[in-house]
Amino acid sequence: MAKNTSFAVGEHFAEFIHEQVESGRYASASEVVRAGLRLLQVEEEKIRALRAAIDEGLASGRAEPFDFDEFLERKSREFRDGG
Repeated sequence: MAKNTSFAVGEHFAEFIHEQVESGRYASASEVVRAGLRLLQVEEEKIRALRAAIDEGLASGRAEPFDFDEFLERKSREFRDGG
């Protein structure tokens, strides 16, 4: 359900909103604001997911050194020796 809310924007954003409506891309200032809020919501969700991934990485502990060449040699030996 839509709710009417009043807010003030500076001259820069007022002009931007006006330009968007005048271009015909949006029918009203409300549509421009809703489009902006949708983009903000998507960006906030990306940031939330990134922070969760960072927290998960930090909680996983320190990384162990990994020698890729040694890994390949070991896997080759295992393959040659039958598993």
